[in-house]
Amino acid sequence: MKNQAGGSGTFGPGYSRALIAAASLYAIRAAYWQKYYVHRRLRPEAYAGLTHNNKVNKTGYPIGADALNSEALDRLYIANQTYLLPQAYLEGAPLHASYPGGASVSAGVSVTLLKALFDESFVIPNPVVPDPKDSTKLIAYEGEPLTVGGELNKLAANIGIGRNVAGIHWRSDAAASLALGEAIAISILRDEKLTFRENFDGFTFTKFDGTKITV
Repeated sequence: MKNQAGGSGTFGPGYSRALIAAASLYAIRAAYWQKYYVHRRLRPEAYAGLTHNNKVNKTGYPIGADALNSEALDRLYIANQTYLLPQAYLEGAPLHASYPGGASVSAGVSVTLLKALFDESFVIPNPVVPDPKDSTKLIAYEGEPLTVGGELNKLAANIGIGRNVAGIHWRSDAAASLALGEAIAISILRDEKLTFRENFDGFTFTKFDGTKITV
């Protein structure tokens, strides 16, 4: 860690594990407050249901013309004989609102804390990737250097993108939810800094938008 101390009370392994575990609780609380008291954003699955009813049953739900006349809808119907949105999960989308995505908020807060606690510029030595000819084997990675911060950002993005691809979130949900998680982490770090007895200049890391910040 950047500021390793002798015990677990400050900057030690126990501190980092406890902080990230506690932050997940605050992330979910913030996400559900936004879901139920602010946005109430319709899930893609539900929006597709309204679209299907407009196309098939001639209902009058306020669906934009660009969506109703989209080539994607025609392709969807040809493939599945329905305008309903395909789902990766058998049970369909969760029943609560689409924004923010709880998984993405949790990813945003956790990754931000990890970047703040550890050296995000550290270059990962000897990285490997799956062999495209045999996925059971690993081969040496060739390309730009991989840093801790870069890989953490990829992890956070992949969590959000995976939920989008599953059909339960809009693309904008993931991006905005990561930013919300980051804001929660910054708030937590500000509170934590006030409790330290050590001389400490603050947590410095790179935000998801590429700007540097010291908390």
